[in-house]
Amino acid sequence: MRPELWDLRVDKVVADLKNGSRADGRKVDEVRKVVLTKDVSENADGQARVKLGETEVIAGVKMVLGTPYPDSPGQGSISVGAELVPMADPTYENGPPRSDAVELSRVVDRGIRESKTIDFSDLCIVEGEQVWIGFVDIYIVNNAGNLFDACGLAAISALFDTKMPKLEDGRIVHHEYNGKLKLKHKPILNTFAKIGNTVIADPSNFEEKAMSARFSVTVTEDNITAFQKGLAGSFSVSEIDNAIDVAYKNSKQMRKFV
Repeated sequence: MRPELWDLRVDKVVADLKNGSRADGRKVDEVRKVVLTKDVSENADGQARVKLGETEVIAGVKMVLGTPYPDSPGQGSISVGAELVPMADPTYENGPPRSDAVELSRVVDRGIRESKTIDFSDLCIVEGEQVWIGFVDIYIVNNAGNLFDACGLAAISALFDTKMPKLEDGRIVHHEYNGKLKLKHKPILNTFAKIGNTVIADPSNFEEKAMSARFSVTVTEDNITAFQKGLAGSFSVSEIDNAIDVAYKNSKQMRKFV
């Protein structure tokens, strides 16, 4: 889209919010339609495809054998990575991970890790020698805004879908499994944008262009597990409190898809 058309759409976003509405007709605390499907890869141990409005991402989990970290010899681990491929957005380019891809990966990873949904001691095979490491790879198919929440939902859904590979003599038996990965909670990532004096949930790409600040918070059924503020703008204490309340409310519905 040409820059002048982007500017017109951004101006409309701002004007609509001043009149108490959003360009796509949603309420300020309303998320876009969610569609979640599985069975997108024959080779992944866990998988999920998520559409959040027109934003679409695919997450795949692969459980591999590795050595534990020296400071946690009895624990396995997970690692989240996001790939911003050029087909998803005209501004994405091939090459090393962009800073926004690194930030996206870290926010999703932190929300899951700090929720304690995975007991990493369950991933230990031989203390100090061999553990399971879960690699969660996320690929952006189409960026229509709010990659954080789409990727967060895809990642936790793929983890809940993950089957544990069968082991024989310390080696993986390919395409044979021994139960599912154990998880205790369903952490859901919720992102908000501040545009003018209005805070909205699940911003579209045009709303992201207009926002001055971003707030992301991951919640389980009972607890806040992680949060992050982005961009140069600011939120008041009451705006943060309200966003957290909305996050708990919206997460109840999002959790049904996992």
